[in-house]
Amino acid sequence: MVDLLRSYLRDDWYTAPDAGTTLLDAATGDPVARISGTGLDPAAALAHARSVGGPALRRLSFHERAGILKALAGYLNERREASYYPLSSATGATAGDSVFDVDGGIGVLFAYASRGRRELPNASIYLDGAAEPIGRGGGFAGQHVYTPRRGAAVCINAFNFPVWGMLEKFAPAFLAGVPVIVKPASQTAYLAERVFADMIASGLLPAGSAQLICGGVGSLFAHLDGQDTVAFTGSAATAATLRRHPTVLAHSVRFTTEADSLNCSILGPDATPGTAEFDLYLGEVVREMTVKAGQKCTAIRRAIVPAERIGDVVEALAERLARVRVGDPRDPETTMGPLASRAQLEEVRRALGELSSAASVVVGGADASSPGGDPDVGAFLAPTLLRATDPGAGAVHGVEVFGPVATVLGYDGVDDAAALAAAGAGSLVGSIVTHDPAFARAIVLATAAFHGRMLVLDRDSAAESTGHGSPLPMLVHGGPGRAGGGEELGGIRGVLHYMARSALQGSPAMLAAITDRWLPGAPRLRDATHPFRKNLEQLRIGETLVTAARTITLEDIERFADLSGDHFYAHMDEAAASANPLFGGRVAHGYLVVSAAAGLFVDPDPGPVLANYGLENLRFLTPVYPGDTLTVTLTCKDKRPRQNENYGEVRWDVVVANQEGKPVASYDVLTLVAKG
Repeated sequence: MVDLLRSYLRDDWYTAPDAGTTLLDAATGDPVARISGTGLDPAAALAHARSVGGPALRRLSFHERAGILKALAGYLNERREASYYPLSSATGATAGDSVFDVDGGIGVLFAYASRGRRELPNASIYLDGAAEPIGRGGGFAGQHVYTPRRGAAVCINAFNFPVWGMLEKFAPAFLAGVPVIVKPASQTAYLAERVFADMIASGLLPAGSAQLICGGVGSLFAHLDGQDTVAFTGSAATAATLRRHPTVLAHSVRFTTEADSLNCSILGPDATPGTAEFDLYLGEVVREMTVKAGQKCTAIRRAIVPAERIGDVVEALAERLARVRVGDPRDPETTMGPLASRAQLEEVRRALGELSSAASVVVGGADASSPGGDPDVGAFLAPTLLRATDPGAGAVHGVEVFGPVATVLGYDGVDDAAALAAAGAGSLVGSIVTHDPAFARAIVLATAAFHGRMLVLDRDSAAESTGHGSPLPMLVHGGPGRAGGGEELGGIRGVLHYMARSALQGSPAMLAAITDRWLPGAPRLRDATHPFRKNLEQLRIGETLVTAARTITLEDIERFADLSGDHFYAHMDEAAASANPLFGGRVAHGYLVVSAAAGLFVDPDPGPVLANYGLENLRFLTPVYPGDTLTVTLTCKDKRPRQNENYGEVRWDVVVANQEGKPVASYDVLTLVAKG
């Protein structure tokens, strides 16, 4: 008898006491594993996440969590070929499908580890924008901040991507400092359990930070509260049921969905047979129909093409689909595996029957023979292409066949193409294949609101394009309307989704103390030692240097013009400058002001400051005229130690003022400063 899958709750493995349900290999029908949720205690799992996992994660900074994600990705990466790929084939995944799922999921861990180190502070609080001055006297201000939510992230995943689906939710939640409870879809849970077991075996995860439920969730939803987050991927019907759960409604539980999606791809009128774009379009449609046997939430379901091109497109697609070999994914000749289960096959056949009321089968079909594999035991289905008899029919835009199925429908003009795209009532992704910028712009402006992501593909981007159906960690994955209305990934946006945004109000001094970032109005600290002589640990937030003064002369302006090559009339021509209503006479170059400021505040000798790597938020506020005298106020605004380096980043607030005390320029200077 095959093994019963285990759950991992309260930092221990749990095996149900009953026999459970047997899960079968999608190609051979052989038993792979058994699954049961009998005896699980969801309330205890949530309590453990909140009382143990949350505090453990919140004790770590963003950078420390990012470091764990990177190490975890490396650990899993070493085990993918020997452990995950072979098991992935039981789900019906070919070698290429397994790479998409397994490597894609591990890649998300790497991506969030990198972004966490580069884009988040080495702290546990994230500042959202600049401080907002409120009081007239500068004694009262506001600052938006993000802090980790004090609940759990309940991540419910679909059967089609047991690894990627789990890790793309886990990574941003973990980086946010929120413990995760993973619930994989039962049919392919054996692969999710294998990967999760290695995550635990790595020894990298803090206690309580990750738990796994194999089997039903039981009473889990009844124990949620307003600090928890639910991230669900699956059918719109199931999502609607979960959204209506009394506890979700009563406690306003944050609930996001990635659901049904009749994604479309639009062929531009310029993409005629023989053009690069026509061939690219065919390749995208065939790939999206056959990768993971079309069981992708981002797959192309509606191929929207110019009405006069329907015959060309259908004929060319039929020719390419005829070369697809369906069979056991372990067979190297197989190019498309089976669906994930016999139950899924029956669901696809049912949906095909419903769709056939508005479209006719051109290639394949529910009863088409499969060229490979045993149809009596495996969940095999030939790639199926349909042609809409009525492009506006409701079934074409309302029935998602979650398998290797796409429907071709024709359009007449830009407005018609846009209307057909929008008729899907919201999707995860839409694509446009065209080399005509005007057509691309018109379609994007008309339809972007209906898609979470839009790909514009042509000969210029093809070599580097990741394709219609590939979600990326740095871009939002989600969609409006029937696609669920949720958002996942999106770089740091995905991390913030699991955090709470609050508006802090108080004195600048109090806000600086809470956020560990200086802001105008907070105390400035001064001593006899130049701040550039202090290492990262010695520097204090708010430490300030007020420089000596320098008078800008006409000779300075002319020498800078010759040195830089910038002879703009406002600097060199008195008559023309006087006629300019903004100046009324010759003025100093803005970059001369910045350069002169550096000359005033930089300590020239070797020391802890290793490099200046940029300026941000530079503004020239008041013209500087010959004879003006400048001073600089330099304040240590923020420090970010780099976790595995012998230096950190220091952000300095710089204000350059003239002899009247009026600011003439303000900006942030970014430096790398050695640790002690």
